[in-house]
Amino acid sequence: MNIPNFITLTRLAAVPVVIWLILNGNMKIAFWVFFAAAVSDALDGFIAKHFNLETVFGTYLDPIADKALLVGVYLTLGNEGYIHTWLVILVVFRDLVIVGGAVLFQTMTQELTMRPLLISKVNTFFQLLLAIGVLWIEAYGIDDGLGLEVMGYIVAATTVWSGTSYVITWSRRATMMAGVPKDQDTDRTED
Repeated sequence: MNIPNFITLTRLAAVPVVIWLILNGNMKIAFWVFFAAAVSDALDGFIAKHFNLETVFGTYLDPIADKALLVGVYLTLGNEGYIHTWLVILVVFRDLVIVGGAVLFQTMTQELTMRPLLISKVNTFFQLLLAIGVLWIEAYGIDDGLGLEVMGYIVAATTVWSGTSYVITWSRRATMMAGVPKDQDTDRTED
């Protein structure tokens, strides 16, 4: 196991810890554990790319760790009333669509490769930023004015954009890979 994959596994292991901390009202510790996990998302990718340590395992593990962290924290923050329910549903639904789409694409084509779209990276960044902001405000009692409300709408917009982009991308790839159906193949001769 290389260093980037170890960092990613550590992020995955942090998920139940952060959830437990939030549920028990330990918001300062939850903030710092979540912040470290968010930073690890950038760190593992940087190390993997710059030190030629990318692995197939890592390309699948990293988005799983990201989704587990964000979905777990968003569900928990939503359950505790810190994030609007509609936004939690949107974030979780997008991830379900992406995971379901990946499984369907792999089933249909046997050609799934993990290449995150740029909008997906932007969406993940804003989702992390919103969760960090919520945890910071709850941990340290700072009034942000309308900052989190605006950030929530940015997360919503990038979430819809990202989910739609994946559906369109995979649909196009599946259509191109499917080719022309046999009953429409004009080069075929009948016996």
